[in-house]
Amino acid sequence: MKTARIIAVSAFLLTCVIAISACDSEVSNNEAPGNETLDRETTINETSGSETSNIVSASDESTNIEQTGNEANSDRYTLSAPSSEGLISVESALENRRSHRDFQNKALTEAQLSQLLWAAYGVTLPRSDAGLRGGLRTAPSAGALYPLEIYAVVGNVEGIEPGVYRYIPADHSIERVLAGDVRNELSDAALGQRMVSQAPATIFYSAVFERTTGRYGERGVIYVYIEVGHSAQNVYLQAEALGLGTCAIGAFTDNTVRQLLNLPNDEEPLYLMPVGYVS
Repeated sequence: MKTARIIAVSAFLLTCVIAISACDSEVSNNEAPGNETLDRETTINETSGSETSNIVSASDESTNIEQTGNEANSDRYTLSAPSSEGLISVESALENRRSHRDFQNKALTEAQLSQLLWAAYGVTLPRSDAGLRGGLRTAPSAGALYPLEIYAVVGNVEGIEPGVYRYIPADHSIERVLAGDVRNELSDAALGQRMVSQAPATIFYSAVFERTTGRYGERGVIYVYIEVGHSAQNVYLQAEALGLGTCAIGAFTDNTVRQLLNLPNDEEPLYLMPVGYVS
């Protein structure tokens, strides 16, 4: 799995705009996968201008979070609608994008978290196809199979109780899967990297590899790692547009993170992205 990560980081370095490194000082130089023609809706190196143009800022309107009333889903929240217009250009976000490792003790708004999650994997073209689980997304996916699962590890976000929340792109909502602030424990699992405990929230990625390898075999493993690079770059650019900072982290103990976040058996942990106001 570690070898696959190294290959994947190199692969998404070749993906044009989206392929800026996850952490400026942590790039590997291993052989990238070959170019192969695949029967799929979106190619793995797709860089559509319309996809990267949605670099936006949170709306100035008051937050719109609603907690569902039924007891079975009492920890599910509908997020405020993401904005499709921003205050800075894509080019400006690209020029200023950096990996930031120190954050202020300042809360994020619900609207900011909503925007970040949408940028990561939100639905941009609703479709009823069961396999799409809501529709086409902000990040390209081999075969439009969408193997990633996105979580928000919330510690200090206005209007949202601390806990671990699964992002549900189909209706742009989050559902709490674990109560309580686990930022310190997650920081320990990330080899003591304090930015994880400092940041008001962390976007966490896992993947269900079978969704992709079921069609593409072992080659699908590489496609999953490329896809998380696409999505993570969206988060980098969106954070920049919101006046925030982030840093993609791949250094953590897999089993500790899996147990801490109570991941399902078919999900593998991939990435941590603490987000907040830069110190």
